[in-house]
Amino acid sequence: MNEQFKKDILQGLQNPTQKKLPSRYFYDKKGDALFQQIMALPEYYLTRAEMEIFETKTAELIESLGFDNQNQFDVIELGAGDGTKTIHLLKGLTNRNIDFQYLPVDFSLNALQGLEKYLKQEIPNLIIKPNNADYFKALENIKKDSRIKIVFFLGSSIGNLDDEMATEFIYQLGSHLSKGDKILLGVDLKKSKDVILPAYNDSQGITAEFNLNLLDRINNELGANFDRSKFVHNPVYDEEVGMAISYLKSLCDQSIVLDGKIIKFTKDELIHTEISRKYDDTIMRKILSKTDMRWEYKVTDSKKFFANYILERK
Repeated sequence: MNEQFKKDILQGLQNPTQKKLPSRYFYDKKGDALFQQIMALPEYYLTRAEMEIFETKTAELIESLGFDNQNQFDVIELGAGDGTKTIHLLKGLTNRNIDFQYLPVDFSLNALQGLEKYLKQEIPNLIIKPNNADYFKALENIKKDSRIKIVFFLGSSIGNLDDEMATEFIYQLGSHLSKGDKILLGVDLKKSKDVILPAYNDSQGITAEFNLNLLDRINNELGANFDRSKFVHNPVYDEEVGMAISYLKSLCDQSIVLDGKIIKFTKDELIHTEISRKYDDTIMRKILSKTDMRWEYKVTDSKKFFANYILERK
């Protein structure tokens, strides 16, 4: 893991056009805990909006996803996290005596262990098979059985990809599914910067700490010498395009050493750490047009801040 981590970090920091740090490395044990705090922040509307859908429209989700009592289902959640949203649907399926098993997939073993403990307490009869693996490797293994697959990719995680990468990701997801299998895709919808920007720059500074913690992780695990006091969290949002971008900004001319290599920064130079794409139906149709997935249904929260699109494999 450390060798791949080091390779990815070095490649990103040595990018000649824009220094980058892959956002997937936010999630060490401290990063997991910080993100849980972020999701509870008053400014971070995304979790509450999607939670509203799962709490108030459980029956609509179950019916539109095609669950019935005649078939067996695999409910596969990619990037499962803490399960506080999904549990509403899992309980709804259990109450309807749907024959299903829940297969959460996550890069974070710590998150999976916490999720399994939580769900075993809340739904004792739930069949849960956690998978600490790459998404597509997990799907390749799951594909072998004959159950109908319902894949959850929630929390607008797809928004961490640009449109070209999102198209490729959904295409690859579809290639691991059979005709009639479905994806429940959670996306954040385009809206005013007055709503969106504070979600990535909260008043308590927890999002900033989440971003800066990546420098600590690089220091601790790879032996680098970042001085995090010389960097600040710097988010921006383009309202017309619908793209929120997080950066770390260097406060001075400086250099760091990683794996014997010197990496220089100029004052105000930016390190790109994350994007968060905001969607509308036009963008979604364009992305899906180059995949094998067809948009079947859409569920939104009451403010229309967030949407869960139901996609079916053609």
